[in-house]
Amino acid sequence: MAAASGFATSFAELKMKMNHTALLRCYASSSSSSSTSCFPSRIQISNKPSKIKTMVSKRGLSLNPRCEVVSVRDDKIESKVSSLSALELLKTSAGDRYTKERSSIVVIGLNVHTAPVKIREKLSIPEAQWPQAIGELCALNHIEEAAVLSTCNRMEIYVVALSQHRGVKEVTEWMSKISGVPVSELCQHRFLLYDKDATQHLFEVSAGLNSLVLGEGQILAQVKQVVKAGQGVPGFDRKISGLFKHAITVGKRVRTETNISTGSVSVSSAAVDLGLMKLPESSYATARVLVVGAGKMGKIVIKHLVARGCTKVVVVNRTEDRVAAIRKELKDVEIVYKPLSEMLACAAEADVIFTSTASETPLFLKDHVQTLPPVSCQIGGRRLFIDISVPRNVGSCVSDLETACVYNVDDLKEVVAANKEDRFRKAMEAQAIITEEVKQFESWKDSLETVPTIKKLRAYAERIRASELDKCLSKMGDDISNKKKGAVYDLSVGIVNKLLHGPMQHLRCDGSDNRTLNEILENMHALNRIFGLETEISVLEQKIRAKMEQTQK
Repeated sequence: MAAASGFATSFAELKMKMNHTALLRCYASSSSSSSTSCFPSRIQISNKPSKIKTMVSKRGLSLNPRCEVVSVRDDKIESKVSSLSALELLKTSAGDRYTKERSSIVVIGLNVHTAPVKIREKLSIPEAQWPQAIGELCALNHIEEAAVLSTCNRMEIYVVALSQHRGVKEVTEWMSKISGVPVSELCQHRFLLYDKDATQHLFEVSAGLNSLVLGEGQILAQVKQVVKAGQGVPGFDRKISGLFKHAITVGKRVRTETNISTGSVSVSSAAVDLGLMKLPESSYATARVLVVGAGKMGKIVIKHLVARGCTKVVVVNRTEDRVAAIRKELKDVEIVYKPLSEMLACAAEADVIFTSTASETPLFLKDHVQTLPPVSCQIGGRRLFIDISVPRNVGSCVSDLETACVYNVDDLKEVVAANKEDRFRKAMEAQAIITEEVKQFESWKDSLETVPTIKKLRAYAERIRASELDKCLSKMGDDISNKKKGAVYDLSVGIVNKLLHGPMQHLRCDGSDNRTLNEILENMHALNRIFGLETEISVLEQKIRAKMEQTQK
């Protein structure tokens, strides 16, 4: 707002100093200023009339924050410019680059395929803090809606951005601020996807195609949790909420209609399989197993250990309630509960240790592990730590010890490498479903663009219908029966509905016809002009202004 007022003041001063008209030209530049202001802070003046022709022929009508005022000695243009309203002046400024944009769905993220766990763990956001993160993201100037998907394998921010470039810049800087990871380093590992590509990515994530373990079921539960955590949170609004709800539908459909969920279907199960691969006898029958954490992932670890032949598991957890529930469910295995205070003592008696807690600091450090007694040679002489937590529960320094082997979620790739051909075939089956669902979602999202025009057109017609109905009834007199009044009313409604049917059909994006989005938007703009439905300023411009006002408070 301060930048906008500065621009208005500069323009007013400029008009007072000049005896001829100034034509404001904003030209394109591929590299944006680091400032988030969308208005120029300085105006350069040229008194060379010929310059305007050169600029138009070379640069066309593109807009950008760098602006020049070019002198044009033309009485006709002067009379036109002098009649410009303040709003029109705003629209010829650099701010117009935003008002002409459509808001975009953008995903800015890092996952197991693009960034190592040492980077991902710094960006991890606990589920309890997702609503707070949404609020902070939506407070950014160019972010309208937001959602956070933070798991052991990924940290992804989904937003509706009023400007793609500036929205990505603001979110990246926010991610750097909360994690302490420099922006330059984040840019090396992040991925960016826009609109249809962002939609397809989330659908693939929900279906388990983007997971380290193909078809894993836990990611679908995590996507559901995003919707649950976002309920009632300002900023988790129509587009982002609709995107995640549709992703849940896709995830369910893929698992129902394909065999993608057969085999190792979770990070936890892959971790158990990795342990088998590292044990000399490839068996849990004689290994002493400790599981730290009895949450969702810990519970799945225990279930798969039992399925792989483990007969006794020691479980360390803050409270006994969850362990008791697991013990009640799994009756064919001995499950021993120990409090967190006895974790190191339990580790001293374990050969294989699985960790899966939400602790933001390591539970096992080098100083702790080097004091533990050595394990049996039958187990390989080295204690196995399989850490599937993000942030990690086992410090990276522990791997320096000759008596310990440390594996984290990134090491599960070794398990996943098997059966690549089978994975590819299943993925192709799922991809066909996802392509179909992406088309459906994009049609729904595109239809939102025309909703304001549809509402305004119907309201416009309704005002005319009601007015003309009143005139008609008043001419018919007071002695007209209710039945006749009802008939006249129904007639007026029927006429309006039939007249509106054609225009409404040409505004809908339900995928039932061959019209492109551009054709539908052209129809929308035509109706706006014909019936005078356009508001004084665009919806997107209102949002930009509102954001700027918020930052000044």
